Amino acid sequence: MSAAEAASTAGHAPGARNETRGTILADEVEHARSLWSRFMGLMGRRSLAPGSALWLTGNGIHMFFMRFPIDAVFLGRADGDGARRVMSTHRAVRPWIGIVPFVRGAQGVLELPVGALDASGTVRGDIVRLG
Repeated sequence: MSAAEAASTAGHAPGARNETRGTILADEVEHARSLWSRFMGLMGRRSLAPGSALWLTGNGIHMFFMRFPIDAVFLGRADGDGARRVMSTHRAVRPWIGIVPFVRGAQGVLELPVGALDASGTVRGDIVRLG
């Protein structure tokens, strides 16, 4: 599958907001919906633009074949209003050697540019809403 085909299987939605702190994690969130787009994640990309994020379902990530570090926030199951509790945060996960193991209770991970977690003040226990 080409990069263009992979991009077409991923949807885009409004951003991610930390409801607890009243801050923005990302202005635009790309949703990896297909098996292929979830597998590819951010691999092969040169960077993740400021204000953007990638949402992946599941409870673990790896950094193999990545070219840049990321912040990662693992979120729990969505409540009736779509709000999700922050289960775990990982700042500046390094490319190639950074591995984030299974995060108990996580239903997905939001991959963000480095600094997004600190800028938004996001910590474990906060409530995040994906747009």
